[in-house]
Amino acid sequence: MIIKPRTRGFICTTAHPVGCAHQVQEQMDYVKAHPALQGPRNVLVIGASAGYGLAARIVAAFGAGANTIGIYRAGEGKPGRTASAGWYNSAAFEQAAQAAGLKSFSVTGDAFTAETKAKAVETIRRELGQVDLVVYSVASARRTDPVTGETFNSVLKPLGGTYTNKTVNFHSGEVSMISIEPANEQETKETVAVMGGDDWQLWIDALREGGVLADNATTISYSYIGSRITQPIYRDGTIGQAKDHLEATAKRLNEQLGATGGRAFVTVSKALVTQSSSAIPVVPLYISALYKVMKEKGIHEGCIEQTYRLFSERLYAGGEVPVDEEGRIRIDDRELREDVQSEVAKLWEAVTTDNIEQLTDLAGYRQEFFQLFGFETDGVDYEADVDPMVEVPNVL
Repeated sequence: MIIKPRTRGFICTTAHPVGCAHQVQEQMDYVKAHPALQGPRNVLVIGASAGYGLAARIVAAFGAGANTIGIYRAGEGKPGRTASAGWYNSAAFEQAAQAAGLKSFSVTGDAFTAETKAKAVETIRRELGQVDLVVYSVASARRTDPVTGETFNSVLKPLGGTYTNKTVNFHSGEVSMISIEPANEQETKETVAVMGGDDWQLWIDALREGGVLADNATTISYSYIGSRITQPIYRDGTIGQAKDHLEATAKRLNEQLGATGGRAFVTVSKALVTQSSSAIPVVPLYISALYKVMKEKGIHEGCIEQTYRLFSERLYAGGEVPVDEEGRIRIDDRELREDVQSEVAKLWEAVTTDNIEQLTDLAGYRQEFFQLFGFETDGVDYEADVDPMVEVPNVL
């Protein structure tokens, strides 16, 4: 079939297998072009099919020669219907890893369930013995508690009062004002239940109880702080409450694992185009302005550049890992440089529908959005007939 992008709001309902494979190859090529890392040997990535999770798996495998197991939701294609982008990404990664002589396995399922955790533990025990790095990179709008059976839904809302600011329809380029009503107590509680640290803790507990977590293991998860522009809707909103919980979980895990030489960190990353960030009002406009400034200064990074720097300059640089006063690893340092933020603020004040294409990198934002699904990638013939049915080797 000839596969074209079909969008519904901030979601693309189709994905292109060849485009996804090209992008995974580009990330692998980036890592191979840089010095090899003295990093982990056996890695579990929970949420491994896209974004920072996929990048961490690529850096571990092709930067440090690590064996990996990736956890993600199944999304196979069907005749006449494409698979998910994550499925195509994982297929490309698995094929390349196995061709390089690395052990590589996929465990598909809902990461929040006890069944998926049990399957992962058994796979580690059978194939790798133990893991010495656990990357938790799950992004979801809904979670069902595996003990109580209660289902929670997250919301993207401010706290304390109505928030009003600029936003953009990144498809049309229309800049408008948006007002978002504050979350109530129940909405905040549910957002924390979905996006906080509870499931990360459950994963580490399952791995320890199953005897498959190495004594000196490292575990990381991801957070974001951002600029003054986005803080009311992000860090000071419901998501921020969830990230506070995640960071508190990291401190607790660090104490638990420290008894045997292990460690736990939250990594604070820069703003990037993801399915999740595309759904947050205000953020796409902020990222468009940020990309413009950082690209002009030559300091822009995507997931793979950020992740390679995380491994090479922070986690596995030798010696004590540099952290901030809250114990967090910071790789958002370039985004939050004063010269960057002052220029972004000026663009923010000036941007309108009429000048957005000139003042910001909205075109780059759009391209990266479609690239999440394998489209708008150089070297791909999008008029060619392709088979949407792609197998993932060693999928469990």
